[in-house]
Amino acid sequence: MYRKISLYLSLLGLGIVAGVFLSPLISGDNIFDQLEKYKVVFNTAFKNYVDEVSASTLTESAIKGMLSDLDPHSTYINAEEMQRVDEDMRGSFEGIGVQFDIISDTITVISPIAGGPSEAVGILAGDKIVKIDGVSAIGMRQEDVPKKLRGPKGTKVELEIYRPGQKGTMNFTIIRDKIPLHSVTASYILEGTDIGVISINRFSATTHEELLNAANELRNQGMKRLILDLRGNPGGYLNQAFLMADEFLPGQGDTIVYTLGRMEDANEVYRSRRGNQLEDIPLIVLIDYGSASASEIVSGAIQDLDRGLIVGTTSFGKGLVQRQYPLQDGSAFRLTIARYYTPSGRSIQRPYKDKDKYFKRFMERFELEEGLNLDHTIEKMKAEKGKDKIELDSIPLFKTRAGRTVLGGGGITPDYIVKSDTITKLSAQIRSKNLYNEFINTRYNSGKELRAKYENNFSAFYKEFSVSNDDLKAFRKFVESKEITWDEKDFETDKEYIKTVIKALLANIIFDRSKQALVFSDIDRQLQVAKTLFPEAEKIARMGQNKGKKK
Repeated sequence: MYRKISLYLSLLGLGIVAGVFLSPLISGDNIFDQLEKYKVVFNTAFKNYVDEVSASTLTESAIKGMLSDLDPHSTYINAEEMQRVDEDMRGSFEGIGVQFDIISDTITVISPIAGGPSEAVGILAGDKIVKIDGVSAIGMRQEDVPKKLRGPKGTKVELEIYRPGQKGTMNFTIIRDKIPLHSVTASYILEGTDIGVISINRFSATTHEELLNAANELRNQGMKRLILDLRGNPGGYLNQAFLMADEFLPGQGDTIVYTLGRMEDANEVYRSRRGNQLEDIPLIVLIDYGSASASEIVSGAIQDLDRGLIVGTTSFGKGLVQRQYPLQDGSAFRLTIARYYTPSGRSIQRPYKDKDKYFKRFMERFELEEGLNLDHTIEKMKAEKGKDKIELDSIPLFKTRAGRTVLGGGGITPDYIVKSDTITKLSAQIRSKNLYNEFINTRYNSGKELRAKYENNFSAFYKEFSVSNDDLKAFRKFVESKEITWDEKDFETDKEYIKTVIKALLANIIFDRSKQALVFSDIDRQLQVAKTLFPEAEKIARMGQNKGKKK
């Protein structure tokens, strides 16, 4: 009896630390017997396993196994990982402020972050970090570099730098500082248009503010229409998704998203408010299979409330709500407590009974044909798909505010389907070995001459510079030196892609990531198709606005 009371008190203490209350679980479940069972296994393994094993390893393995058996997104995060997650989601970290990559076993600066301490002391794109605090950095793994370069604000790090084209090495003392991590990775106006593009890679604590800042800057440059690019965005903070969607909605009291769970405190409804800055701008949202969670909340609300046009491919289908519970050693676990639903009542979450298939499915799953899909007419789809009719029959249907049919079953199916571009085996190999940056460092001297020529004139760079035939010949020779078999047919297929990638990376070195994205947009098929679809986007918005007034 004493043992059970002690165990109960220990569990209660753990519950307080973790931020959960165990009493509802204890009352109806044989929890004491189950915990005693775990205790026996733990003690036996700790004392008798053939190799020495730590208590923390056994505990973490048990936690991971328990959570993995629930759903694909309930997970344990160790203390080290938790620190990185916190930095990413806060929207900043403390360090020296460089974009880097490992090229030929050496840390190579892709670009110093504007306004950061590395830029201030004169670190340049192409610089190679050979020593950190007097210790060789050659051969360092990519994941280990941040551990050496990041650190508390005000602390210093000594770097020994080799700069191509100069004799010997140079030494720099850099005082670490707070470095912003922007979730808006690019914002620009497509050449020759009034269409702005804002690309967002995650929903961090600063995303909503960044969106408004980017939109205001583009408006000052003449933006009249907007493409919101959420491709590859895995999600993040729910409140940031709500605030973003709300900025585009003209009404007050419209449901943006709601959650339903087993416990009452997991059930919430998020409704639109007045005073929104982007409610009148014609809007297209780009999504793909990498758009998940918060990205699906935004695109689902825009679609269900007929505010704009959704373009691309069906999103991932991650609609489980996780609550994060901190643990006393700095680690944490995320537990699924509810599901997300769009305004029309669609569950965003895909089925996950077969978890292996769940994470692989987006590569092989059923996808509709390309083209206009405004009404999501199931009969038309059945006629087009033939043998896939059975799968179509299983898709639940929902209605938008204006009465358009939209598809359920997990993820957000676009109003206009545009498949993503594919590249050949040759280009895939080049990209996987990250040869573009290394080639740029050698062929263009890390952009040094081009920077001197174009630094203050992107327009001239965009119009005048092109990768020459001599450059391409040099590129082929370089690729072959890396033991990649050159396929001329593949090269001809991807020639424009290769030239554009090189030009885009140079644009990042000379200017910034927004200019890189603008250059690459020339061959971004989904984006190029999207910019022609604003008449449809405006048509849908008028339908939604008229229905919104009548409700």
